[in-house]
Amino acid sequence: MSVESKKTREGCCSKLKLFLVSLAFMYFSKAFGGGYMKSSITQIERRFDIPSSLIGVIDGSFEMGNLLVIAFVSYFGAKLHRPRLIGIGCLIMATGSFIVALPHFLQGPYKYETSMSHNTQVNGSENLLPCLSNHSLTEKDETPDVAATKACEKAAGSSMWIYVFLGNMLRGIGETPSMPLGISYLDDFSRQENTPFYLACIYTTGMLGPMAGFMLGSYLAKTYVDIGFVDLDSITITYKDSRWVGAWWLGFIANGALILLASIPFFFLPKSLPKQGEEDSSNKSTELTSWPEQENFLPDENQNAEDKEKTVTFKEMVKDFIPSLKRLFRNTIFSMIILTNLVAVNAFVGMITFIPKFMEQIYGQAASRANFIIGIMNLPAVALGFITGGFVLKRFKLGVVGAARVSIAASLGSFCMLSLQGFFHCGNADVAGLTVAYEGVTQVSNNPSSLLAPCNTGCSCSVKHWDPVCSYNGMTYASPCLAGCQTSTGTGKAMVFHNCTCIGISVTPAANMSAVLGQCPRRSECDSKFKIYMALSVLGAFISACGGTPGYIVLLRSIQPDLKSLALGMQTLIVRTLGGIPPPIYFGALIDQACLKWGTKQCGGRGACRLYNANMFRLTFLGLVIGLSILANMLWGVLYVKIVKKQKKLALRDQAKENGAEGKRLSNGHAHINIVKHREETNNESTI
Repeated sequence: MSVESKKTREGCCSKLKLFLVSLAFMYFSKAFGGGYMKSSITQIERRFDIPSSLIGVIDGSFEMGNLLVIAFVSYFGAKLHRPRLIGIGCLIMATGSFIVALPHFLQGPYKYETSMSHNTQVNGSENLLPCLSNHSLTEKDETPDVAATKACEKAAGSSMWIYVFLGNMLRGIGETPSMPLGISYLDDFSRQENTPFYLACIYTTGMLGPMAGFMLGSYLAKTYVDIGFVDLDSITITYKDSRWVGAWWLGFIANGALILLASIPFFFLPKSLPKQGEEDSSNKSTELTSWPEQENFLPDENQNAEDKEKTVTFKEMVKDFIPSLKRLFRNTIFSMIILTNLVAVNAFVGMITFIPKFMEQIYGQAASRANFIIGIMNLPAVALGFITGGFVLKRFKLGVVGAARVSIAASLGSFCMLSLQGFFHCGNADVAGLTVAYEGVTQVSNNPSSLLAPCNTGCSCSVKHWDPVCSYNGMTYASPCLAGCQTSTGTGKAMVFHNCTCIGISVTPAANMSAVLGQCPRRSECDSKFKIYMALSVLGAFISACGGTPGYIVLLRSIQPDLKSLALGMQTLIVRTLGGIPPPIYFGALIDQACLKWGTKQCGGRGACRLYNANMFRLTFLGLVIGLSILANMLWGVLYVKIVKKQKKLALRDQAKENGAEGKRLSNGHAHINIVKHREETNNESTI
């Protein structure tokens, strides 16, 4: 081997490794942003006082951005400079992240919902009178003047969520080139046996992104939204309160800076590279090189005439777009893979969007702790599952059928873990007038009038506001006024309310008739159930992720080499359009039906939900996820049968060809030699 060829091979290998490292870091950065967005869903919902269905639309705007450009990027981008397009996408993603954070700087300080003006003066001589027996709050429950409401909404910036929607859509547009162009570029120029391991490395690194995103989301959820702009001693709520809003905007600024850094290497990578391991044999691009297994698994009609490398004009690319789509979707295995992934992604997206809220409402976990647990337990299990799946493929040299078996086994295993989770849950929190009667009898009602009782009717309380207090008997009341509290002492978060008449009529009377700010914690047995739930959740996440890399290999090996980028792009387009946009919306709309107490906006009107019917929430959430998982497993079964039938058919065909060729060689061996000699003499290239 010459020194020059050795240097060429080392240079090409180093460029491929540079691309691998750059793509992995970019996957980490974009996944960091995606994970942080999911962890900030609750904070954004509270900050802009919007329902879960609308927050689902905002979350789905990322996929809407993908939808706008994915088909064109996948098809035309495959014939252009792929690394450079990925770099441009990173710049667009960074811009989108900065726009998402913009509303924080355009609107005023956050004013949380409260039923009174809390005393913040230390050693104040005047005690508050929560039960306003000599006043009337009926004017607060009346419909405000329309002009005054519009002026208030303009001042409060109630429509600022549109910036979050548009910024998230830009993030989706910028993320588009990374998957179809990045994965196809890597698969085109890497060794056949290295592709599964490279994919596993990329996705494992990518899974560290959401882990970091959820961890940062957990930290910032404890940091008040207007930190540095307001006196924190004047804040009377804690991060455990359902009205608390964390510093959600800081994470998007950090994510924008990270993606800007990730974009740099892609502008210095070449358009194509020699195939890994074949650098010395040819200097030409091998973008259409495929595995021997893939060549055997695909139909004959597309196995030749794919090696031509002529310059293609833009007009020719446009003309060939529709025929390429027809060729792609005539592949029944590819179509079944798309359908199966579509159903599975519906379940996953709906679950990951609302699982922090699920932990908060069912198990009484604070939003920050829910994000921390997801980041420190679930996501590492997913990363370990991805790398395990890739290792199994590489270690046992599994083909398409073997990869399909691993995927369906992982899908069934994760479904079993998911089904068991439904048996370990906590009941509703005890909130007077909503989940239990004031006398302590269990009831569930979302009727505002149920908050009124004889013990507080003389107080002229507003039933719209949510300013919970916790009594010493473990009962939560919607406000100090509705608890019938007469006096208060202390300031800020340390305020205590006394002589609360409603506490005295409870079935389980308290040692005293006092209450403190905030909602009561759940009972101790709820913690043990939560630990079992988390163990099942982590194990299910690991098993499900084990099928991720094998499932992707099934997809890659079931499509034609020249249609690879288009197929990956169409898969992204369809799955994200129908699997990424609708689930947060219909999950959110159905979850909203379980709301027992809606908050009130600063300018009046219904805000974000403060308290859910835990049983209805659980049945809705887990029912949707389990139902979609059952359908996905059924489709996996159909897909596996089709793959096995296809493999057997191709094996029989190859065997028949070999038998026919062997028979011809035995019967016509002498003639074959003569014909070949004759044709060599006449310089004819065809042989028998």
